Amino acid sequence: MNKTNKTKAAGSWIAAAVILVVVIVAGVFLVRRALHPGSAPGQVATSAETANPASPSSSPHPAALAQAGIAAASTAMLPALNDSDDEVAAALTALAGGELRSLLVPRQIIARIVATIDALPRHAGLGPTVLPAQPPKGAFLTSDTDGGKIMAAENPARYAPYMTLVENTDAQALVDWYVRDYALFQEAYRQLGYPKASFNDRLLVVLDDLLAAPELAQPAVLQPSKAYYVYADPALESLSTGQKLLLRLGPANEAKVKAKLRLIRAALVARNK
Repeated sequence: MNKTNKTKAAGSWIAAAVILVVVIVAGVFLVRRALHPGSAPGQVATSAETANPASPSSSPHPAALAQAGIAAASTAMLPALNDSDDEVAAALTALAGGELRSLLVPRQIIARIVATIDALPRHAGLGPTVLPAQPPKGAFLTSDTDGGKIMAAENPARYAPYMTLVENTDAQALVDWYVRDYALFQEAYRQLGYPKASFNDRLLVVLDDLLAAPELAQPAVLQPSKAYYVYADPALESLSTGQKLLLRLGPANEAKVKAKLRLIRAALVARNK
């Protein structure tokens, strides 16, 4: 949790996280370091060389369903991945509302979403060049208690515009769009460095990881560490990037995000049966 001039960048992860609920998942972000510091600004690229392979899932992914004639989408109906930004932005705006367009980074949308989702169960965070969303306004806020610093009660209000999008998005319609455009997600995942892995399998792993995030009865104590705040409790500090994000959203927002994620996961699994 950033406490100096990197606070704005840390906020970017939170914005991206909530946007990702609107675009299939939720997620993140306690910025620690760029995933690939050598990447040029605006690029969305990585490899599987230093990443864990996607975890397997018992559920078939939409590409396999399409081969069986269950998914209605045809790859012939989809634009090329590099030419998909306009269509994806229009589809997401229709799903979540017009406010989304002002928050969405309009370049390489699918690639940014895929790179972010893939990183959520890890612990290293992401580089700012892969963010799919604009940062929230204001800085991360803390307050002092007898036990030390904690997240300020006013902090979750920064995410109100993103939470409105989450609440307004229909989970079933979102999954229907995801299945229709699944070939684009799979292609971006292949380019990320997983030529044989299923993105849908990874998505289900990420959803389960996020839903397993703890729900705190009391605000967690923070402590400074170089340019960041970290959790004083080692068990909390060892959580995945995505789980830390949900804690940072505040209990009420975390509950709303999890409720949406459960609906998304149920619709996704039902579609894959």
